Amino acid sequence: MLIGYARCSTDKQDLEANRQILLDLGVEEEHIHLDRAYSGTTRARPGLDKALAAVRAGDTLVVPKLDRLARSVPDARDIGDTLAGRGIRLQLGTMVYDPTDPMGKMFFNILATFAEFEVDLLRMRTREGMAIARAKGKLKGRAPKLSTTRQAHLLKLHTAGEHTIAELAELFEVSRPTVYRVLERHRPSTTGA
Repeated sequence: MLIGYARCSTDKQDLEANRQILLDLGVEEEHIHLDRAYSGTTRARPGLDKALAAVRAGDTLVVPKLDRLARSVPDARDIGDTLAGRGIRLQLGTMVYDPTDPMGKMFFNILATFAEFEVDLLRMRTREGMAIARAKGKLKGRAPKLSTTRQAHLLKLHTAGEHTIAELAELFEVSRPTVYRVLERHRPSTTGA
């Protein structure tokens, strides 16, 4: 039996192309398991769990591409080895992975390395883009929970000493850590001479 699996990383990506590839590879619609908005670096995925539970010895797990299954070499190897140990074939597109064939094993590891490399490149580009945006003043982080006016009011009430931190948090409808952050941010600097 052919069991299909595919995933996409974000809600904006379309799984239909992956579903169609699986159908074209001979997987029946009712045997296709999908994950939407799950990273390949996250092993805990409901669709993957269902697909892995559905395959039995002699079955084939069909995936459009290896990066739809895993985005790290250790994870890809673990899934591949687990399937092989259970007597389940792994098909990547039109190619069936054979863990007993040295060439097949090498090719599988190369594909897994490229999938992991793509993730690392994406992370690096994201960090670089954020650094550039931050330098241009376009990435400022999360807005404070309290406006400047409300922070000043909180400081005034705290300085008066009539309210506990818990009372201030309740009064301003924020958490106690938020109150502590406001107080810390406005604490006079005590740098020595």
